[in-house]
Amino acid sequence: MPTKILLLSDTHSYIDDRILAYAEKADEIWHAGDIGDLQVTDLLQQKAPLKAVYGNIDDAKARKEFPLHQRFTCENVNVWITHIGGYPKKYSPAIREEIRQNPPKLFICGHSHILKVMPDKDLGLLHMNPGAAGKHGFHQVRTMLRFEIHESDIKNLEVIELGKG
Repeated sequence: MPTKILLLSDTHSYIDDRILAYAEKADEIWHAGDIGDLQVTDLLQQKAPLKAVYGNIDDAKARKEFPLHQRFTCENVNVWITHIGGYPKKYSPAIREEIRQNPPKLFICGHSHILKVMPDKDLGLLHMNPGAAGKHGFHQVRTMLRFEIHESDIKNLEVIELGKG
């Protein structure tokens, strides 16, 4: 049975019924930072188990509740979530050495508000940024990602568009 993941980021204190409806269908919810008000994560945790990291706009409460990095295994996939991570060939200086020395199979970050999914062939990983699910920022469309992990496969990736930013 695959694990159904809902991946979101950059909520900036915003959550609505559409996000929660998708959250209800997930086995796990992963939030890649810039949570804003912890009411967002409280509501998400009522729907499914949550793994989250804090982002650059998050306050001391969020930083106390969530780490800067989450490194874990889901089924047979090594996952690393952080808020500011960059992209293949342009990783953030703060994580560049670690990702080269010990790359995960799935690397997730937020921050840019730009949805991107791309392989890093040099490191043998898949990079995901779900864009921004909140309304704060320059993005035109609010987005999230939904996918499944089955054993060591990442499959059935779907972009969820939530409307105007």
